[in-house]
Parts: sequence; C-alpha cells; structure tokens
Amino acid sequence: MTVYEVIDAKKQKRELDQEQIRFFVRAVADGSASDAQIAAFCMAVLLNGMTDEESYLLTDAMAASGERPIRPPVSGVIADKHSTGGVSDSTTLILVPVLCSLGVRCAKYSGRGLGHTGGTLDKLESFAGFRTALTAEEFAAQIGRVGGAVAGQTEHTVPADKRMYAVRDVTATIDSIPLIASSVMSKKLASFADVILLDVKYGDGAFMRTAKEAERLARLMVKIGARAGRKVSAAVTNMDAPLGDAIGCNAEVREAVAILGGKRNALAELSLFLAEKLLAQAFSLPDKEARARVEETIASGAALKKLAEIVAAQGGDAHAVYDASLLPLAPREAVLCAEEGGVLRVAARKLGEACLLLGGGRQHAEDAIDHTVGIVLTRRDGDPVRAGEEIARVYCRGEAAEALGRARSAFSYLREYRPEKLVYDYIEAEE
Repeated sequence: MTVYEVIDAKKQKRELDQEQIRFFVRAVADGSASDAQIAAFCMAVLLNGMTDEESYLLTDAMAASGERPIRPPVSGVIADKHSTGGVSDSTTLILVPVLCSLGVRCAKYSGRGLGHTGGTLDKLESFAGFRTALTAEEFAAQIGRVGGAVAGQTEHTVPADKRMYAVRDVTATIDSIPLIASSVMSKKLASFADVILLDVKYGDGAFMRTAKEAERLARLMVKIGARAGRKVSAAVTNMDAPLGDAIGCNAEVREAVAILGGKRNALAELSLFLAEKLLAQAFSLPDKEARARVEETIASGAALKKLAEIVAAQGGDAHAVYDASLLPLAPREAVLCAEEGGVLRVAARKLGEACLLLGGGRQHAEDAIDHTVGIVLTRRDGDPVRAGEEIARVYCRGEAAEALGRARSAFSYLREYRPEKLVYDYIEAEE
C-alpha cells in the first residue's frame, strides 16, 4: 500500500477501510507523507465526503498517533468541554471552576486565539506568571490535587492532527465537516475525560455559518464519541453577536470573574447551561437539581475561590481574581455612540476583527498579542438605543483609526430585530 493509493481511492469516491486510514495517518505522523499529499487527501475528503464509519476510523487513528496523557489515580468523574470558537467566548474560565467546586474534576486542553476568535490559553495568561505548558505528569497531578487544570497540549499529543491542520489552514480545506470532527474528537479521545460536552457554534462570528451545518457537525462528533465508548453530548449555540460584553484578554477575564461573582448576561447564561448539563451527566442528576447546585456554588463564592486556586496552582497571580487593577486595560479610551436610533444589532465577527486590529489577536500563530487592548459593550445586541447614546468603549494604544472604523461597522440600527435563541439544540448519544 502507498499514500498515493489511499489518496486515489478517496478521489474515486471509494470508502476507505481501517487499514488504509491507519496507514495514511501513520504516514502523516512519521513524515513519510508530504504536505502535498496531505493537501490532496484533505481536498478529496472535502469534495467527496466520508461515511460516519470512515470519520470514526480517521479520528481513532489520529488519537493513537502520539502520546496519550496519563489519567490521574483519582476517584470520580473527569469532564471536558470543547468550543468550536467564537467572539467573547470565555465559558471555560467560568465552567471549570464551577464544576471543580462541585466535585467534578476537569481536564481541559485548550488552544490559542487565531484570527477573529479568542483563545483560552491567552486569556489565562492575563494572570501574570500563569503556566499553560504543563507536562502530562503535572497536568494529571494538578487534577488530582486541585480538581482541575487548563493547559495546552504537548507536542507529542495527536501529532497527525497538528500536521493535517497546518496544511488545511493554507489549502482551503478547513471547512470539511469530517475533517473538523476528526480534528476535534481525536484530541478528546486521546485524553482521559469520562464525560465530554461540545459547544458547536454557528453564525456571524463562528466557522459554521448556519445552524444546520453546526448541527450536522455536532451529531457526527457525538456519534464518534459514542462509537469510542465515551459519554459525549453537544450544544449547538448561536454566535451572531458576542457572547459577553467584553472582547480582549484582560477585559474578558475581568468579565469571567464578574460572572463568577454573580453578573448575568448571555455569556453567563451559556456557561451555566453547559455547567448544568455536565454536572447532570457526571452525577446522573435531574437538570433542575444540577442548575440549583451551579447557582449555589456561585452564590457562596466557592466557584470564584476555585478559580483563584487553579490560577495559583499553575503559577499565576491569584490576587488578580479579586483585584481588577492587576488586569489593566490599555490607556487610551475611545467611546462609541449610536449613530442613529433603533434596535441595536451587534455583529460578532467585525468586533473580533476590530480587536485583532488593535493588537488583541493573531493573524499568524507566532504573533504576540496585547492583553490590555479590547472592546467593552455598554449596550447589548437587541437593546433599543437612541442616537448619540454610548454603546461601547474601545481600549487601545495610540492611533487606532482602522480598528475604530471596523468596530463602528459592527453596529447597525434596525426597526425590529429578534435575536435567535442562544441554544439552538442539545444533542445526546442515542441509546
């Protein structure tokens, strides 16, 4: 068998078997498949698709392509959550301490921001000294000692996915549902979480533009998880408008802390919904009881205390959890006002792009980011506004005409506007 033969079979729309898929993934991981061959394979999959079985086999082979993290010798359920990315999506910073404070251990491997979407690791590095590069042993030990850890994956975890994703990024093959599913789920199956919840986003600020596309992706990933013997569910959620009021690392961390202190908005609503679902699955609770426990751990301050504990365990300055001045915003503050009256419509992608132009995001993986720049909404999507009323504040350094122009273009004013519901669907594996 050769790599060429595997590519040709998929080009001819033939279903690949386990031997062919494992052979190809091994070739990707050990370097014997060239970037050109990986690109050809990905394009063949994009154009011709994969069956659910092929998607599972590809995911399983990729999960086995590198080292698997060590499961800590602890009792109880270990949970994980994954988001497909969006604007002002800081659910991990809320969800993990909430669950850990309620006795659910969280093993969370996260990524960095790229383009208009923010990254959890970047946000956590707003806490001075926070270490995101943990060894497998450190990661497992912290889960046992503190209850949860959030870190970047090691170089040796799922190496086949790293190569394939890098090629997909420059060959217009990112938007293949089987390839997205295998990329996400290979990292989940390589880990040791017992319960996995996927937050699959659609809309203006997401990679999936329609609810139907997101639902199709979500159902495939849930099927892959069930086929692998894992307890996986998925929420299909709307990302037309920013989830929270803040875009930018320090601003988003401030908001996550505020939500753990009782603030409520769409970001809080989704974070608590995801926490409720994971807690219910972990302990086989009715949703209503799970939600009551989630609300109580926030009201008591236990969730906020747990965030400080996780930050300290990973070398970060936990004082910033209680002192917002340790999460500074950029010195120049520009106020944006409504250009006319109406119902406010806020486009997530344009605000994400504006933050990127401010220096708060990356155009390339190696770019540095400024944690202090950002945008804070003072009026939300769907709010009625009057001309001249303040709608947002932009925190920047020096002149930022292009970024301010992009931010202004994110707001429109309608006679009537009804935002879609936040959670479009919730999908569990079929029994």
